[in-house]
Formats: sequence, structure tokens, C-alpha cells
Amino acid sequence: MTEDSQLERWQRFRDNRNNALAEEHGWLSLTSLQWLTPEPSPMEFVPGLWHTDESTGLETAVLTARADEGLVFVEEGDPVDGTFAAHLDNEESLNWVRYGTIVVELVMRGGSYAIRTRDSQSPTLTEFRGVPVYDYAPEWVIEARWEPYPEPRKVPISTANPLVDGVHTSAGEVVFHRHGHEYRLQAEQGRLKDLTITFHDETNGQGTDDWRKVTTAAPRPDGTVIVDFNRAINYPSAFTPFGTCPMPVKGNSLDLAVEAGEKLPNAG
Repeated sequence: MTEDSQLERWQRFRDNRNNALAEEHGWLSLTSLQWLTPEPSPMEFVPGLWHTDESTGLETAVLTARADEGLVFVEEGDPVDGTFAAHLDNEESLNWVRYGTIVVELVMRGGSYAIRTRDSQSPTLTEFRGVPVYDYAPEWVIEARWEPYPEPRKVPISTANPLVDGVHTSAGEVVFHRHGHEYRLQAEQGRLKDLTITFHDETNGQGTDDWRKVTTAAPRPDGTVIVDFNRAINYPSAFTPFGTCPMPVKGNSLDLAVEAGEKLPNAG
């Protein structure tokens, strides 16, 4: 593939990325993360009383509201009038109800229920003009070697929220060389065998967020894989304090300044 065609593909990638971030109730629309308690309580930005309930032996999130308060169910469009419960497993999410321009997302994180309000009129969204990025750098398109583990390993990790612990399912290691040094990064593997690498590097806090991620295509039959750091992107927690995004697994830190991919949203 010529450098010009690589650049064109990257520019399409950047357009698609910015368009996805600009979705009406996407990550840039988050305005709160509020934890539910056993006591029915009001929440910011939306009406109703919200709480958790374990009386049936299955913990649920419970919402009580009147029709005249203006909440409607996202899926059916019917008014919320009475008391309703929903159950989620850990790490699951549900766009449950809507209030004007706000969609209320019910989430289960770290074994606890919370709601996230997603407002299409959030300034973070309405003022979004694209993520600042480094210029395309062909030297950061690196051929690496994929070394899968015999079985995936569950590795405890921290997240962007100190109240939420996470787990990284490490499927193996991506190995590459740079300036005569070997680097190994643990990766998660998706359903289509694509690899996602969450990593620190020396640009963090100096123009980029504290960590980023890059996703590759599936490894080739010979075990090689192309890691294009020009496609390194921010997690939602770079844009909003209401994310619960996974931090890198221990050891996924590069003593390199990866001057490729996305910068901090306010980097200019």
C-alpha cells in the first residue's frame, strides 16, 4: 500500500471517528454519573425517585415517577407512570428512559447500579469540532508479532473511576521492536480476532491523555500483525469525568513518545 493510500484511509478513519463522537447521545453528551442507594432518592437533571432493591433475592434498579413528570421509556415511548424495575448484570448498560433532551442510561459497574445522564444539549457535544491529532506519521505503522497465550488470562485493573474495579482479559502479547529495543504489550482479542491494546507512553500528560488504546485487524496466518499508532484513540474518560474506562494492564507502558494518534481534547 502506498503512503498516499495509507493517508487517505487514515483520513477516512478520522472522519468516521469524529462523526461517531458527535452522535446525539454519544459519549460527549454525558452530564452525570450518579450511584443508586437502597433509599428512594431524587437525582440531578431528571425527575422521579430512584433506588436499588434486593427484596426478591435479585438486585434490581427501581424507578418511581408520575406520568405528568415527563419521563418516557426509550424503547416504547410510553410515559413512566408508577414503579418499574430493571435488572442488569455487571458491565451491562441500558438506555432506560428519556426526559426532554436527556436519555438516562442505567449501568451496573463494579457490582453497583448507577445512572448516567446523556444530554444532546451538553456543551461538550454542541461545541465539539473534532479531536486534535498528530499529523499522520508512517513511521508509526509497525509490523509486530502476535504471541497468544494458551488460554486468556483475567487480570485485575483499575479504571477511570476509583470506585470501579475492572478486569482485562489478556489473550496474548503483541511484540515489536523500536530503536533496537523489544516491546511487549498485552492485548484483548475481539470476536473477529481483532486486537485492542490499552497503553501508556511518554506523551501522556504532555499533549495526550493519561492512556490511550489502539485496535488492530486480526493477526495474519503467519502471526504478524500491523499496529498503526496513528489510529490510537482516547477513551471516553478523556472527554468526560463520568466514564468508567479501563486503565492499561500493568506493564503496558512504553518508554517511547508515541507522537501519533489522538491528543487531549483541549490540546488544540
